[in-house]
Amino acid sequence: MKHKELLMGTALGILGFLIILEVNVWPVLLLCGLGYLLYTSGGQLRGVGKGRVGAVIAHTTQVTFDDIGGQEAAKRELIEALEFLRDYERAKALGIRPLKGVLLSGPPGTGKTLLAKAAASYTDSVFISASGSEFIEVYAGLGAQRIRELFSSARKLAKEHKKPGAVIFIDEIEVLASRRGAQAGHLEYDQTLNQLLVEMDGLKLDSGVRILVIAATNRPDLLDPAIMRPGRFDRTVAVGLPDRKGRLEILKIHLRNKPLADDVDLEDLARETFGLSGAHIESLCNEAAISTLRRGGAAISSQDLAEALNKVLLGERLDRRPSDEEMWRVCAHEAGHAIVAETIRPGSVAHITVSPRGNALGFVRHSPAEDRYLYPREVLEEEIQILLAGAAAEQLMFGSKSTGAANDFRRALDIAKRIVLYGMSPLGVVDKDTAPMDMLARVTNEIIQNADRCAVSILTRYRAVLEKLSEELFEKETVSAEELRSYLAAPGKLTWKWRKPSVRRSRIKRRM
Repeated sequence: MKHKELLMGTALGILGFLIILEVNVWPVLLLCGLGYLLYTSGGQLRGVGKGRVGAVIAHTTQVTFDDIGGQEAAKRELIEALEFLRDYERAKALGIRPLKGVLLSGPPGTGKTLLAKAAASYTDSVFISASGSEFIEVYAGLGAQRIRELFSSARKLAKEHKKPGAVIFIDEIEVLASRRGAQAGHLEYDQTLNQLLVEMDGLKLDSGVRILVIAATNRPDLLDPAIMRPGRFDRTVAVGLPDRKGRLEILKIHLRNKPLADDVDLEDLARETFGLSGAHIESLCNEAAISTLRRGGAAISSQDLAEALNKVLLGERLDRRPSDEEMWRVCAHEAGHAIVAETIRPGSVAHITVSPRGNALGFVRHSPAEDRYLYPREVLEEEIQILLAGAAAEQLMFGSKSTGAANDFRRALDIAKRIVLYGMSPLGVVDKDTAPMDMLARVTNEIIQNADRCAVSILTRYRAVLEKLSEELFEKETVSAEELRSYLAAPGKLTWKWRKPSVRRSRIKRRM
């Protein structure tokens, strides 16, 4: 620092002396500025990779496999691969070639990074993480240099922390290791991948530091085949969305340090969170705690968890409220969905609301009894009936449909097309590229029309329930599943008689 200050003071003194002598200093200043720019840019290029592999995290992690729920199969497979590193001498005696790389493949938020951290803890290794995008630059060769620096840093940090090995975690590896030749006119991608292949081929367990490369991706189809061959990423571990038992484990992990009210049933909550990842469930638990804090409660209640689930699925509650005429349509629409769903799948409806959230004016939350992975034609047809029930309810109540069913129609058509293309229609197995389009359109339309007739039939049979449920939604905005089931259990006891919304609107406004 003192040398820099001395140099700057000398330069300013010389500049002042030249000005006193009336010498034109502008050419000198221009040359000095140009030299400074060249020096800084050159220094930047020379220093790439030295402590600059982006946000490289190098430390001993405290995350263990006990802290990860819902991924029992992935944990077992990963632990099996790690045993070769932990018991190196025995593996060597049996002639086993330890794995050099493990690829974690699965949707976002399923715990791939946590598994990599737990792997480092399990093998007593230093943990280093980087993103695939950090290795790609405009300048050719910089990505390859950063790869070399990454592996060199791993060995150095393992020795500094006196660890037997290092785990290098590369997230979003599809950016770094995409198919060579896919990026036309940009050889930086190919050079970076080639360097990664060279580094992995050079890994040896008897070199003093045992290095395991763990990579994560949600697009394995983009990866270059060379990186997937044996000797590099030998094993691919699928990290999928958790099942019902897994979601229950994740809920227990994220709620173990939070006070729960007596009315909380984690089994029911695990059933209602079908399709959510571990990250979604963590956010749900956090939002429930925030809701409890906001209302001044001492423990998280089932209502807090239900509100948090709606927020995670749909977004924050909005202040806008449609006009009374639109609100009546929304109430009838959601009531139609709920009645048909509960009729053909008893016990599947968990919550009905017409509180605007995100892009939705209303929502019916379902809680399937069991997770489903195969969908017969009957199940798909039931799904279409539920989707079309909203528009059918509007038709029955108001004599017309609205644009609120646009997304329902798109989803229903998509399911109908899947029925045809998957060979579940009377046409049998068909090819969409060779089959006549008019024939495919005709069969798809028949599936939609049959489902619509079934939905109308159910709603006509429960017309009194439809009217009563619409009224309850208009008055309270939210109706529980228990209320819906009580209406469906005794529809003949409902004495409510439907009147046109236009007749009742003035009374409603006075009451509000």
